[in-house]
Amino acid sequence: MATVTQDDVLSVLKRIAAPDGRGNVVSAGLVSDIAIQGGTVMFALTTSPQHVKTMEALRGAVEKAVLGLPGVDKAMVALTAERSPQQPPGQPQQGQRGSGIPGIKHLVAVASGKGGVGKSTTAVNLALALKSLGLKVAVLDADVYGPSIPKLFGLTGKPEPSDAAGKKMKPMKRYGVEVMSIGFLVPEDTPMIWRGPMVMSALTQLLRETEWGEADVMVIDMPPGTGDVQLTLAQQTPLSGAVIVSTPQDLALIDARKGLNMFRKVNVPVIGIVENMSYFTCTKCGERHEIFGHGGAKEEAGRIGVPFLGEIPLDKEVRLRSDSGEPIVATQPDALHTALYRDVARQVWASLEGGRLARAAPRIVVDGQ
Repeated sequence: MATVTQDDVLSVLKRIAAPDGRGNVVSAGLVSDIAIQGGTVMFALTTSPQHVKTMEALRGAVEKAVLGLPGVDKAMVALTAERSPQQPPGQPQQGQRGSGIPGIKHLVAVASGKGGVGKSTTAVNLALALKSLGLKVAVLDADVYGPSIPKLFGLTGKPEPSDAAGKKMKPMKRYGVEVMSIGFLVPEDTPMIWRGPMVMSALTQLLRETEWGEADVMVIDMPPGTGDVQLTLAQQTPLSGAVIVSTPQDLALIDARKGLNMFRKVNVPVIGIVENMSYFTCTKCGERHEIFGHGGAKEEAGRIGVPFLGEIPLDKEVRLRSDSGEPIVATQPDALHTALYRDVARQVWASLEGGRLARAAPRIVVDGQ
C-alpha cells in the first residue's frame, strides 16, 4: 500500500483555486499544520470572512482531492475563519446568520484561563439552568484532551448514526439537553495524544456533523487555557459570547484575565465572570470560610468593565452529584446552588436576547453579597 507524504498532499491541493481566485489554496497561505497518521490526513484550512458562504463547499472539494491520493483512507479538514478587525464584537461574520450551525440560535463558550476551577461543572449547571427557564439547550464538550461532560451528565455509550450513510451522528440526551463529546467516541482511559490539526478536525466533526435539533443556546465547554485549540475554535465559530469561570485567588484571576483578553482579540463579547468556589459555609456551625479568598473575580470584573454574574459557594453536595452524573440543578431544583445557577442563566440569556428575561426574578443575595 502506498504511503502518502506531505508533498503529495500539497501537490494535489495546489490544483484547488483559492476563494478569491488568486492562485491556489496553498500559495494563498490557507493550508497549515498538515499531519499524517497512517492513512489519515489532517490539516487546517483558513478562509476569509467574505468567503464564509463557500467554506463548506471548499472543504468538500479539498477533502475529495486528498481522498483521491493513493494510500489515503480518510481526510479530516478543520475550517478556520478569522474575523475582520473592523467587525463589531458579537456580530456574525459576513454571510452568516445566527450561530452558523443549523437549528442553533446562540453559541455560548464557558471558559477558564486554567484547569481546576470548576469550569465544566459550571457549564453543565448553566446549561441545565437555561433549560429550567424554558429554553431549548444543547451542550458541546470541546475539551478534547479531558472530556468530562459525559460523566457530569451520567451518559455512557456511543452516539447512533442519524442517516444510512453514517455521515452524521445523533447527539446523546439527558435531562432534556442534547449532548455531544469526544468522550462518547473513545474509551475513558485512552489518552488523547493528538496534535492541533487532529483536535480541530475532531471538534469540527462534533460540531458540524452532529444532527442537532432546534436549540436556543448551545453551551460549549471550552478547554482550559488560551492555546491554539481555544483560539482557533473562537475564530472559526461565530460565538454569541463567553462566560469566564475563575476562583477568587490571584493566580486564577491572572489566568482568567488571559482568557478574557483572548476572546476580546477575536471580537467575541464577554458576557461576564463567575466566581466559583467563592466561599464555604460549614454545615455544622454555619461559619463562613473564604478558603480561596473572596471577591477577587468581582473586583476584576469591575476593573476591566465586564458584568459580574455571581458567586457560587464551594459545596460537597455539588461535587457528589457531579461525580454521580446527577447535576444539582437537574436533581435538586429547590437547592441554593440551583437558585444561584438560575440567576447566572437569567443574566446570560438577558445578555443574548437584549434583556428579555432580565425582569424574570430579582437578583439573589446570599450572605450579604
